[in-house]
Amino acid sequence: MTVEATTERVLRLLALLQRRPSWTAAELAAELGVTDRSVRRDVERLRALGYPVHAAPGVGGGYQLGAGTRLPPLLFDDEEATATAVSLRLASGGTVAGASEAALRALAKLDQVMPPRLRAEVRAVHGATETLVGPGVEVDAEVLVTLARACRDAVRVRFGYAGRDGRQSERTVEPVRMVTTGRRWYLMAWDSDRDDWRTFRLDRMHEVAATTWRFRARDHPDPVAYVQRSVTGAPYRYLARVRLRARADQVRALVPPQVARIDDDGEEGWCVLVGGADEPEAIAMHVARLGFEAEVLDPPELREAAAVLARRLAAMAESG
Repeated sequence: MTVEATTERVLRLLALLQRRPSWTAAELAAELGVTDRSVRRDVERLRALGYPVHAAPGVGGGYQLGAGTRLPPLLFDDEEATATAVSLRLASGGTVAGASEAALRALAKLDQVMPPRLRAEVRAVHGATETLVGPGVEVDAEVLVTLARACRDAVRVRFGYAGRDGRQSERTVEPVRMVTTGRRWYLMAWDSDRDDWRTFRLDRMHEVAATTWRFRARDHPDPVAYVQRSVTGAPYRYLARVRLRARADQVRALVPPQVARIDDDGEEGWCVLVGGADEPEAIAMHVARLGFEAEVLDPPELREAAAVLARRLAAMAESG
């Protein structure tokens, strides 16, 4: 067998080991069309190249590619390569500081080794795609890592925080989960000073530091639902509840989760939109644009704003 054939087989073996957690020697031999002995020799070749291939003895044993000190070259099939490249292009406009540059560097490396036909397909996807959502607010990658470790290890975190009015405060919290809307990152945590659950925007944090103080896990609301309620209602002067003649899934397809919450209504074919704004006119216009029959539940100011909007639209329709 030529050196080229052996090299190709070793690369195929590496690809198989990356495909799933564990393989028996017989399974690898069948996939590669060689004997068990050849598989063992090829495994030793991979180990000599620095790949940590672990072997478990016994009937239920097998080969497994372990985590090494350095990231080994990854072998992708066509679908994996295309999906990875498209994802990296999307990540190049992300909300984590430094992630855009890292994604572009990784994409450049992948672009160099991709076959021309796949490279053309990826560029076709990119060239035919536009991003509708505006740029998000960047957060520091170190803040993300610090908070993620604190959530995992159940340790308190201290940080400085800028409120919506710009006032600075020092906070000590017990972090539970981070939630991202695609444009902003939030932390749901137990605020030790206020003795209550709170939501914090990561881009308003500074001097974030994990302590050595461990806390006992406590019952908490669903993080996603809690953050959604916080960002769609709590920060605003007016909180609106509007009944819509539409299924909840229809409205959710039109309203981003960071804009409003859509709840099921007791009556079939209806749902309830819950969202906030500093001016009721903004809510009235947003609901009107959805195009569904609507019934204002509260606040009264929203009914007044809707009446004013209706008169203006009627005047526009009658003009000229």
